[in-house]
Order: sequence, then C-alpha cells, then structure tokens
Amino acid sequence: MEVVIEPEHPTDHEAIGDVVRAAFVDEPSVARLVELIRASPQYLPGLALVARYGGEVVGHVMISRAQLLDDASGRTHDVLTLSPLAVAPAVQGRGIGSALVRAVLALAERRPEPLVTLEGSPRYYPRFGFRDCRDVGVAIDLPDWAPREAGQVYLLPSYSPAVRGRLVYPPAFDSYDE
Repeated sequence: MEVVIEPEHPTDHEAIGDVVRAAFVDEPSVARLVELIRASPQYLPGLALVARYGGEVVGHVMISRAQLLDDASGRTHDVLTLSPLAVAPAVQGRGIGSALVRAVLALAERRPEPLVTLEGSPRYYPRFGFRDCRDVGVAIDLPDWAPREAGQVYLLPSYSPAVRGRLVYPPAFDSYDE
C-alpha cells in the first residue's frame, strides 16, 4: 500500500487527534495545540497535511503563522512555524514523517514568508534543510532541557539576511497546556 499525503479535512480532525495523542503519549497537551492552532487566525489550512495509509490517517503536520520581533529596531517579520509533526507509533520509522515534512515544506516554498522555524531534533530536521536558528540571527526560547541546536530554521526563497529577531509564537502556543 502507498502512503498518500493530502490537506487535512474537517472529517479528519478526530483521527488527527488520535494520531497526535498516540505519538505524544507523554505530552497529551500537544493534541490540544493542534485544536487551538486550527481555531486561530494563524491557521493555514493548506499547510496542515495528513498522511493516509490504507485510507486511515497515520500522520499529521502543521505549519502556522508566527512572527520574529527584532528587539533592537522593534520591527516584526511574518514567518512560519512547523509544529507539531506526528506519526502513529505503529508506522513510525517508515518514512511517513519525512514525507510529511517534505510535502509541507514544498508548499511553504510558494509562500511569501522568508523562513520556517521549529523546535525539534537537531539530528532529524537538518536532512530537510533546517539549520541552527542562531546561524541567521533568529532566537527561539527553548525549554531548559532542550539542546540549543533544537531551535532551527528553514530558509524560504524570499529570505533576506535582514530578517532576524526573536520568535514570537502565536497565542495558541502560550495556552495549549493550560
């Protein structure tokens, strides 16, 4: 059977929640984050994708809007943030997460924003072109337990070195674990 990557549909929401809860079994609030992003103005329906295997949702990825704030100048830049990426545990290790990341980045390449940010494994995401955010003057506040290299960026065609600053997450990220 072939994995099919396509935009999420409202009829997928329950299955997406199940996949996210299973993938983040120790972090149940991540499924709530998906719901909060979806209900926010930062939600980009075309950048929320599912992976189907045998007709069932087995993976999900979202890119939503965020901003960089240059504290020195007060200037803001609209950017994108990738979070979360989830694959059902039963099918992890089969390239489904990679297929989702590649597909959503290909769609992001067509947008006007200059970059995509994420907090994620510095061993996993560089294979897609992500790099340490500090290399391009982007600051991402990370939890104390996370390695500094977990803050990463993917540069899009409209990127300019003038785009720098501190990542300001959408409000959904501030309230999802309440």
